[in-house]
Amino acid sequence: MAEIATALPIERRPLGWDGKRLKGMLDESERLLVETGRYYGVDSLTLKDGNPIYYEKIWSRLRGGIVGARETALNISASPIVREIGELCFALFTPEGDSITLSTGIMAHVHTMSEAIKHMLRSEYEEDPGIAHGDIFVNNDPQLGDVHNADVMEMLPIIHEGELIGWAAGVTHEIDVGAPQPASMPIGTVSRYEDGWILSCQKVGSNDQLHRDYENRINTAVRTPFYWLLDEKCRIVGCQLIRDNVLRLVQEEGLATYKTFIREVIEDTRRAFLANLELMTVPGTYRFPSFMDVAHSNDRDRMPEFAAVDSIMNCPLEVRIGADCSFELDLDGANKWGYHSFNCTPSGLQGGLWVGLSQTLIPNDKVNDGAYLATKFNTPYGTWANPDNPACSNTLSWMFLIPCFTGMFHALSQAFVGRGYVEEVVAAYPFTGNVTQGGGPNHVGNPNGAWSNFEHSCCGISARYVLDGETGCAAVWNPEGDMGDVEAWEQLEPLLYIGRNVRPNTGGAGKYRGGLGWESVRLVYNTPYQVMFNGRDGFVFQTSGLFGGYPGASGYRHSVKNTDMKERIAKRLPYPVRDQDPDNSQIEANVRGDVVKDQHCYHHPDLHKEYDIYLSLIAGGHGVGDPLERDPKLVVTDLDEGYLLERYAVPIYGVVAHPGQDGKWVLNAAGTAARRAEMRKQRLERSQSVEAWMAQTRPRVEKMDFIPAVRKMYRESHELSAKWRHEYRGFWGLPADWNPAAEA
Repeated sequence: MAEIATALPIERRPLGWDGKRLKGMLDESERLLVETGRYYGVDSLTLKDGNPIYYEKIWSRLRGGIVGARETALNISASPIVREIGELCFALFTPEGDSITLSTGIMAHVHTMSEAIKHMLRSEYEEDPGIAHGDIFVNNDPQLGDVHNADVMEMLPIIHEGELIGWAAGVTHEIDVGAPQPASMPIGTVSRYEDGWILSCQKVGSNDQLHRDYENRINTAVRTPFYWLLDEKCRIVGCQLIRDNVLRLVQEEGLATYKTFIREVIEDTRRAFLANLELMTVPGTYRFPSFMDVAHSNDRDRMPEFAAVDSIMNCPLEVRIGADCSFELDLDGANKWGYHSFNCTPSGLQGGLWVGLSQTLIPNDKVNDGAYLATKFNTPYGTWANPDNPACSNTLSWMFLIPCFTGMFHALSQAFVGRGYVEEVVAAYPFTGNVTQGGGPNHVGNPNGAWSNFEHSCCGISARYVLDGETGCAAVWNPEGDMGDVEAWEQLEPLLYIGRNVRPNTGGAGKYRGGLGWESVRLVYNTPYQVMFNGRDGFVFQTSGLFGGYPGASGYRHSVKNTDMKERIAKRLPYPVRDQDPDNSQIEANVRGDVVKDQHCYHHPDLHKEYDIYLSLIAGGHGVGDPLERDPKLVVTDLDEGYLLERYAVPIYGVVAHPGQDGKWVLNAAGTAARRAEMRKQRLERSQSVEAWMAQTRPRVEKMDFIPAVRKMYRESHELSAKWRHEYRGFWGLPADWNPAAEA
């Protein structure tokens, strides 16, 4: 009998520096950080201190090359999410996976890509499947390094004369991920096996070419393979440009200089973060809770019974700033993960941390993993922030991630005020909704069409300490947000835009109000049907305003089905182009049909047919300061601009005004002063001491006299955290044996 040949493992030459294995380099880096407190143990910034201009020139060449790569790559993609919105980012990493510098764009993914690279090193990809010049690796697995699987990242090694000297990486958001539900962020999934196509740090190309089997899989895995493949080329080209720029720099300046620089610049940025923290903040412990609703109790016919429940995210974020410039975030007390698509991973939360830091403590071009290495983040195991179930769904984790970090913005804003940096204050960011998605037969005859509209990247921005927030201009995850041209979205979606308008009253009230959100009125057209779904807060305010300011308005969904729009168009009758006021809907006044209007902003795909009307509400920002301290002239201006509905001027701001002959509002200064004095008097009459309020409320707390979703939330936090349990009992003066699980 012939012997069966056995393949021997391929012996590969180490790619690390000085003959080391890459995993060994990563282990050494982490050990030196722990032992010395400095990145790679770097003590002296010899390059920067010895020749600072030369140091800055190298930095500028690297970052300029990355920004240029992003702008070039952006125009290769056909996806409006990438091309119109700029939903992409590129970065350069050390051999160990630490970011050196990054482009503009979606800052959240700088450290998520870092985590993916580190996973490959720890898993010894150097041995199998091997790492070589021209290799292409792809990841969209949140458990290995990502926020959710719609964000697909490409990673290319940079190898010089047999040594790995870095990684070029880029990420874009895909239109569809091949989940049972169409679009990029499925709603209502109960496990990762429903989240769609997940690529777990997979080698998909060699010699700078995608493998043919991977291209074939693209064509069968997602509904929009054309866009996925062009996004692949977008990411690959951007990474190749970065790689070529680095190799050119090494050729001209020398490998030793490059190696010294990349370690020094990360340590330099770590120190800069500490310096900013010391300069701009007051040490202390800051606590700000936030919440998010998950309303599934009405979905029993579409979900397993164990998943069809209402729940609320509890995010008791604690930010600790030490006198030694330590910076710690702690989610101890968060409640349990759930059978829904909002669960986060620690990697995803690091993405949220990056978003926050790059817009507060490190708002400059010199951003890299140095700042991350100067922070600590506790994400307790078993919570929604770090599930102990590896099968959890993560496909829409931004729904929890965004409200989670509102507390960090509030904490830093209070710390900035304490130091006198009032211009840095921001009353958190609103949830970036509405996330409008859907699919179905589209206008080019594709029976499996899918789309994700990203105009929600232009929400209203929250107020500052000294000025109003901007209307419809950015998102927390992309400060360069763009709502996109309607023509670009209409190429992808069989829905016509029949109106886009600033939405009154959506910005939170305050001495300075939040920037307003806006609305899009859409007409389903040239398709027999579309399934469509919303995504934003509906039953809760995710967070408060700041210093007495109110939160931005929560959302609702609004559609009119089985309409008479076809007849109206044929007869040239009025049709809806705006809504503006939900209590006096202009949509319902200008079209007949079956109205769907409720607060279920997060729901399973809802069937819409041709000529149905769909309203998308984009969120506004939060307010800062007491509304009764707002300059009455600013209130009058808001009335003139249509930013404030007339009936709210008096009850919210105490401003008395009347229309003038020219149509402009005229302030009644004396009436305003009198009305505000009366409102302050009424406040005092209604007020009560904290002690009295707690005594009045304690019986409800003892009996857990809350709606089921709130009872469930508190029970889970009680079970998962001894610290939270102890503090909750102590705050309310409850007996030591009090157990919410025993209460009904």
